[in-house]
Amino acid sequence: MSTQAQQRIALVTGGSRGIGAAIARRLARDGFAVAINYASSAAEADALVRDIQQAGGRAAAVRADVSRAEDVRAMFGQVESELGRIDVLVNSAGILEIKPLAETSDELFERTFAINTRGTFNTLREAAARLADGGAIVNVSSTTVVLNLPGYSVYIASKAAVESLTQVFAKELRGRRITVNAVAPGPVATELFMKGKSAELIEHYAKMPPLERLGQPDDISGVVSFLAGPDAGWVNGQVLRANGGIA
Repeated sequence: MSTQAQQRIALVTGGSRGIGAAIARRLARDGFAVAINYASSAAEADALVRDIQQAGGRAAAVRADVSRAEDVRAMFGQVESELGRIDVLVNSAGILEIKPLAETSDELFERTFAINTRGTFNTLREAAARLADGGAIVNVSSTTVVLNLPGYSVYIASKAAVESLTQVFAKELRGRRITVNAVAPGPVATELFMKGKSAELIEHYAKMPPLERLGQPDDISGVVSFLAGPDAGWVNGQVLRANGGIA
């Protein structure tokens, strides 16, 4: 393990559960000190911090609603004071509710864009001033953006915006040696994915990729580890679709 003075710091939004938690665990194993952001899952975030600390790592739980700019500013400040200047930002916070467009309420539209899109915008804007030079940003998008599945219209729109932010922001950080990329998972066996789906529908999604299985959170955390690490130093402004070949 590197000394604290040399250790790189990663902030993972939505890091208490699902893919976000897998990313936090993987980055901790990679030697990062990890800040685990959560909005309401305090118990899960605290348990993950304990697990990382018991394995010899450094971690802190940080509560913030990423859709609120003032929360995001305070979150960056808390991470800087507890762990140090942030080198890697991973935007994993997100929500998904499947509804046909014609049945989508104003409230669901606003909530989806508030967390998935505005949340990413808020953290990117803050990172522009506060992320260490030579760092990395990884935004979590979704392969649904290219599948155009019925029922996912608002979710897909929110994630398509994330991909556009990724590609433009990579160019706007010229001269900082900061890479900005997105990972777009296919169907991954998480609580978010399983919620509201029948066993038959889950099996249908599992059979869609040529690899004929659902992704696992660690399938995605490995890709994030690559994009956050030195081997991806020449990968910038890209969307990596980790989906088993489904699209």
